[in-house]
Amino acid sequence: MDTFTGILGLDGFLNTPVRQLSLGQRMRADIAASLLHDPPILFLDEPTIGLDVVAKEKMRTFIKEINKERSITVILTTHDMEDIEKLCERMILIDHGQKVYDGEIAVVKERFGKMRTLIVDLEESSHSLKLKGGEVFREEASRFWIRFNRDDVSASGLIAQITETHNIKDLTVEEPAIESIISRIYQEGYQELPETVKV
Repeated sequence: MDTFTGILGLDGFLNTPVRQLSLGQRMRADIAASLLHDPPILFLDEPTIGLDVVAKEKMRTFIKEINKERSITVILTTHDMEDIEKLCERMILIDHGQKVYDGEIAVVKERFGKMRTLIVDLEESSHSLKLKGGEVFREEASRFWIRFNRDDVSASGLIAQITETHNIKDLTVEEPAIESIISRIYQEGYQELPETVKV
């Protein structure tokens, strides 16, 4: 109990009646109560729903710690893609009651997350930026957003093209968000996904 109180920050409301607890406090207390008997598996349904940013991070940290330190298997259902990205190594996708994928998140990212974005700030403003393998889809003054497929061209290849004619002040490479990847899978179908892992 002391461990859970410390990690989940329960000490401020341990003696407060349940009806007076906020949603976040109730969820943290429920998880602590469900772990008191040290179960081998913990099922969580939307564990971060309705929580503020700070409470979400505390909850995610706690889930990761009990999984690692106590070897508790955590199975969670969630619509929060950030939960998936930060907590899960394995993902099961269900569509209309049918399991369509069961495997590593990294495999889904590798297969469906090929489009990346290079954001470049140039030292001087420019009205044109033509690149082989990259498409400028947004620009503001001297900042350009360039979409590219990592199978066709590398970020360093695009950067080399830009530096031939421009001076770069700053740049960022953005990976596709897990939310957009999963959305694409649901829209386009699953035939290209690798075979499901047998459980």
